Amino acid sequence: MRKVLLVLAVLALVAAGAGAIYWRHVDASMRVAGPHAQPVQLLVKPGATVRGVLAELDSLGALADRRSVELRLRVRGWPSIRTGRYEIPAQATPEQILEQLESGRVVLETLTVIEGWTFADMRRAVEQHPQIKLTLKGKSVAEVMSAIGHDGEHPEGRFFPDTYRFAAGNTDRELYSLAYRKLAETLEAAWANRAGSLPLANAYEALTLASIVEKETGLPSERPRIAGVFITRLRKNMRLQTDPTVIYGIGPSYDGNIRERDLRTDTPYNTYTRGGLPPTPIALPSREAIEAATQPLETGDIFFVATGMGDGSHVFSATLEEHNAAVQRYLARLRGNRTRQ
Repeated sequence: MRKVLLVLAVLALVAAGAGAIYWRHVDASMRVAGPHAQPVQLLVKPGATVRGVLAELDSLGALADRRSVELRLRVRGWPSIRTGRYEIPAQATPEQILEQLESGRVVLETLTVIEGWTFADMRRAVEQHPQIKLTLKGKSVAEVMSAIGHDGEHPEGRFFPDTYRFAAGNTDRELYSLAYRKLAETLEAAWANRAGSLPLANAYEALTLASIVEKETGLPSERPRIAGVFITRLRKNMRLQTDPTVIYGIGPSYDGNIRERDLRTDTPYNTYTRGGLPPTPIALPSREAIEAATQPLETGDIFFVATGMGDGSHVFSATLEEHNAAVQRYLARLRGNRTRQ
């Protein structure tokens, strides 16, 4: 009997020793460098489990011993991981990978909203982005504005043109809300620092003017002077007579050419047929255009026309005679350019 007990004791000690050795191996597996020599791209989708992610990492060659990692986590507890697209560094250990997934250090996606775009342009870009979760696709414009907490507002001009960085899986509603907030903050700051005695009733009118300045600007440095021309016209009760507002009023049927009949066809946005500012902005203005509208450079000029030099510059004039002469020079330059082609 003693021999049997001794044998059992020895076997128990051997088993305990083997178990301890194996457990040390399991524990050490969390700190073993992965076999992947290059960074690995990993997409964690909503609802993904840790076991599922480990299986994906294993298939990508980023785990040396997946089973040991799973066993260690069963004892230690399964971590909470965040969704998104990750770049796992070369030879990262399971411990490092899980820490990255827990903290949500994802690869940031980008979306660039360009100044001068319309809200429709921005919406198309959002809906075409493969990493944005679409919750508002197919909704009306009114429903989009309601979803971001601005029920009844016209969307044009309300969203800040910028490059946005975000995690994969962020929603379109989140991005619209952020862009709206950035525009509102920019406009509020510019309006608070506006020049005195502007012929603008409120910040929204400044935003509307800024959108026109944005569409008329070919050379960024001219924004304040172009704004000054429009401000001077408003002071004199002159019609703004700006083609971009006419084009906006034409809408989707605009074919790229503006004709004499378009200038004569009345719409709420035709600043040839109507005085004052149009009822809403016509585009998404940049910070610089908003600042130009609130801090315009008034020089007494009431006309401008492109130089035709190809650099986006304009000739500014204080009288109709000067303006007509500048128009003739512009047309002559265009004819010369066509002849050389």
